[in-house]
Amino acid sequence: MKPITETPNHASYDVVIIGGAMMGSSVAWWLTENPDFNGSVLVVERDPTYEFSSTARTNSCIRQQFSAEVNIRISQFGAHFVKNFRKFMGNDPEVPEVPLHSYGYLYLADNEAFAEVLRANQKIQTALGAHTRIMTPDQIAAEYPFYNLDGIVLGSHNPVDEGYFEGSTLFDWWKRKARQGGVEYITNEIVGIGRTGDRVESVTLKSGEVVNAGTIVNASGPRAAVTAAMAGMEIPVEPRRRYTFIFDAAEPLDRDLPLTIDPSGIHMRTDGRYYLCGCPPDEDPAAAFDDFDMDHEVWEEKLWPVIATRVPAFEAVKVINSWIGHYAFNTLDQNAVIGPHTDVKNFIFVNGFSGHGFQQSPAMGRGVGELIAHGEFRSLDMSELGYERIAEGRPFLEKAII
Repeated sequence: MKPITETPNHASYDVVIIGGAMMGSSVAWWLTENPDFNGSVLVVERDPTYEFSSTARTNSCIRQQFSAEVNIRISQFGAHFVKNFRKFMGNDPEVPEVPLHSYGYLYLADNEAFAEVLRANQKIQTALGAHTRIMTPDQIAAEYPFYNLDGIVLGSHNPVDEGYFEGSTLFDWWKRKARQGGVEYITNEIVGIGRTGDRVESVTLKSGEVVNAGTIVNASGPRAAVTAAMAGMEIPVEPRRRYTFIFDAAEPLDRDLPLTIDPSGIHMRTDGRYYLCGCPPDEDPAAAFDDFDMDHEVWEEKLWPVIATRVPAFEAVKVINSWIGHYAFNTLDQNAVIGPHTDVKNFIFVNGFSGHGFQQSPAMGRGVGELIAHGEFRSLDMSELGYERIAEGRPFLEKAII
């Protein structure tokens, strides 16, 4: 393959994707796989290192424990895709298998109101084929004796196709295979979008070139609102800081730690030979795009006291790594926005994942590819997550938001 440069090879493309990280590369690859699409595709990525992208700073987890059918089915396809990744990549022997470490999410309820929500969600999930089980404190203690379950009234756990996968492998191969399939990537930045009435027509690059576009895909993560504004549109997506810490335990647990959602909102899980935990800040305003400064008091004052109480073996631990990532946070309802603008049909959103992007990226890329090739969703109808609800200010109800 030719090296990635700053300058596009052509003055016009059938599809221009703004953002080349996980979501943009998923869309690009799925377009190359769609037999009904034979157009040209340009992916514009401002940072070729992806160092501060949501893709590079994800915890790469997947779950089916949602309350809305469409979100459950999106993640079920995600799990299927991960487990069959090499097959989806044409059985290329160079493509690695991607294990899905299914230790599951374990939601802990400390009050009856939340317990009832978990029970209701479990009924929806199991009706769709998920293996979610409701567990009493005694049942939890029997399987995971390391927890302190004081105050816990119920747990919800799915040990099948929930847990962790190496999402960076998907991203790397999507990008590689997309380029092999003819997609052009450039290192540049979109500074303007040309629009006439109900159509977008072009993008202007920071280097000065104007590139004509048949369809524009907004895959710019936390910068989604900036991209939309260039076309005279609005989307309620902003960067939100999320903390992650990797720690070692003096007394490692004798079995995997499920991805545990504590009633405090803190989560923790096994991470290879170590453990991972994280949380949002107590005050959660929009962040500056370049704000990745770590606040280490979060560990001392918020995270460690909770994890050491919930898992007494974590009384003696050592932090070995930490980082801040940005959620592309949908302030309306914390759910994805996928599909065309209500008036400008050739401008497609794939934004606002609010921490669910990695697990939803296989279905989202496939869905956007179908919209471009066929003008409709064919594999999974995700129209409930369309832009129309954004325009109407009508939140999509999902009860299982972390």
